[in-house]
Amino acid sequence: MARDRYKYFRIEARELLDGLSRGLLELERSPEDRAVVARLLRLAHTLKGAARVVQIQGIGDRAHAAEDALAAHRDAGDPPVPRERTDELLRLVDEMSAAVTALDQPSPPPTAPAPGDAAPSARPDGPIRTVRVDLHEVDAVVETTLEAGVHLATLRRQLGTLDHAKEIARALADQLSVRRGEGGPPPARLRPLVDELARTLDGAHRALDVRADQAERELGEVRHAADRLRLLPARAIAGPLERATRDAARALERTVTFELAGGGVRVEANVLTAMREALLHAVRNAVAHGIEPAAERAARGKAAPGRVRIEVERRGTRVAFRCVDDGRGVDLEAVRAAAARKGLVSAADSAALDDAALTALLLRGGLSTSATVTDVAGRGVGLDVVRDVAARLHAEVAIRTERGRGTQVEVVVPESLTALTALQVEASGAVAAVPLDAVRSATFLESDRVAHTAEGAAVALGGALLPFVPLASVLGRPRPSGSRRAWSAVVVEAAGGRIVLGTDRLVGTAEVVVRPLPAYLRLDPAVAGAALDGEGNPRLVLDPAGLVAAARGRSTQVEEARAPRAPILVVDDSLTTRMLEQSILESAGHEVDLAVSAEEALEKARTRRFGLFLVDVEMPGMDGFEFVRVTRADPRLSSTPAILVTSRGAPEDRARGLAAGASAYVVKSEFDQARLLATIEELLG
Repeated sequence: MARDRYKYFRIEARELLDGLSRGLLELERSPEDRAVVARLLRLAHTLKGAARVVQIQGIGDRAHAAEDALAAHRDAGDPPVPRERTDELLRLVDEMSAAVTALDQPSPPPTAPAPGDAAPSARPDGPIRTVRVDLHEVDAVVETTLEAGVHLATLRRQLGTLDHAKEIARALADQLSVRRGEGGPPPARLRPLVDELARTLDGAHRALDVRADQAERELGEVRHAADRLRLLPARAIAGPLERATRDAARALERTVTFELAGGGVRVEANVLTAMREALLHAVRNAVAHGIEPAAERAARGKAAPGRVRIEVERRGTRVAFRCVDDGRGVDLEAVRAAAARKGLVSAADSAALDDAALTALLLRGGLSTSATVTDVAGRGVGLDVVRDVAARLHAEVAIRTERGRGTQVEVVVPESLTALTALQVEASGAVAAVPLDAVRSATFLESDRVAHTAEGAAVALGGALLPFVPLASVLGRPRPSGSRRAWSAVVVEAAGGRIVLGTDRLVGTAEVVVRPLPAYLRLDPAVAGAALDGEGNPRLVLDPAGLVAAARGRSTQVEEARAPRAPILVVDDSLTTRMLEQSILESAGHEVDLAVSAEEALEKARTRRFGLFLVDVEMPGMDGFEFVRVTRADPRLSSTPAILVTSRGAPEDRARGLAAGASAYVVKSEFDQARLLATIEELLG
């Protein structure tokens, strides 16, 4: 607190100011609602007291002024709040918000407290339910819970050791029963000890098993909650958008209502912040260029208040944001004239442009159809901001307009992190997730119903011939040789098309958080990202639109026998590195097992045959160099090639790794996926 005396005040003040802003917009719609006035009074009083406790007189004085303005309207006989007073109160909220923002700057100058006032005595309704959390801290919680899940899974595997001890105790008891007359200690004296050992082992096993189950459940709940902390409901940006709509309408003397649909869709916080910036300009444009004056709307038979509606809709792993108005629509002839006037196209070429080309010109920048420059419109900047935000988010932008009916601006954002409900499906031992909102049906499909056409495999369903795509081919997994009798088929619809996805089985539905995979992985375009299961293992999340597009552009072979190969053991203490390397290898068709330490890797290598070790160098305990030396000295493991993957690129480190017996040495800063896979293929023969 000594380093940042305003840290907690800023958090509380922003929440209180947000509540004041939303409440004032609500009050403007219902100026006689005394309950809203009472709530606003409590918020203003709380803010005043908090500001004076930390000696910020300017904010305290403005909050006190807001109290005075509201106090005349709180009782049953008082007049309703006039619109001019709402304007005054919103101005005070803006000034206080600016003052709070200024506190983020270094060394804000403190001011003396006003005399005669004390700390707040009234609090808002109920406890504060929302706090602002640093996303880096949330990420740290997520990573920690995932690592804990991995270690818990290791502990559960080691419970098998207790099972083995119980078997030894039983065998010893049997031997004592058989050897009663063969000398040695009297069996009657040893048997109670053996029985006690068996009971102790059995009790320990049952207790540990129960505790592990409980820890697994609780850790899963913690991980789920931590994942969702990073996501915000879209309604979080409704307040600023409604305020922008209201202010633009007042400036232009229009009557406009604001609506939000899809406010419950949860979106990654950074994406939502960027989209708020874009949508602020979109709603102002909608009011300035779309919504007609009342007389013009009446002449067209429209309701007096115009409507601006924000719609948020999930599309698989993407989220669509739409700003829709019911105004006059874009004046395409004015766009044509403005484009020619600014030299974007020649006068002759502009005459040949169709509606789609004209709306596309609006996104090129600096083009406005407004005849005059105002505080709301006229400089052609609004859609420039929408375009720039979309470029930052790698989003798609589209404008659709109909003369006299209105305009729609849509931004479709590929989410960097999003929560969705998915259907989990399995093929060749690998589990993947398909966004449930793209799944139309699931059916048991006999193999003889899959037809082979010139374009590839297809299935006749519902009177249509749909492309058939085996999930194993998408995941790059080897498929068992020989013919198969049936598929668990899933009909997926997206991007205006449908396909049938052939799987081994349907695992069930689950809510997953999609995490992006680096672009350099160059995975199948049908793969959108990865989600993590309860043990921290990645599960690929499929992109429905990518599935449909891929099915349209390739010929699918339904059966392709491939000889099984020994799995690859990835050894790394970093969850992120394990996940990325597993994704690369599994996408190339390799089976992968994971170890979080060199010690665990040695234990696994001595109980299962692996085709190759992919090993980090810097790990707690035994490092990668030592792991390679130990495996080279073990006759059972010496023939298994090992690749060291490390950030240590010095020549002496490289020489040390090769001297230890590594087959290859890969520096992370020089990482090349294709070269790594080629090296692995060569080493596997």
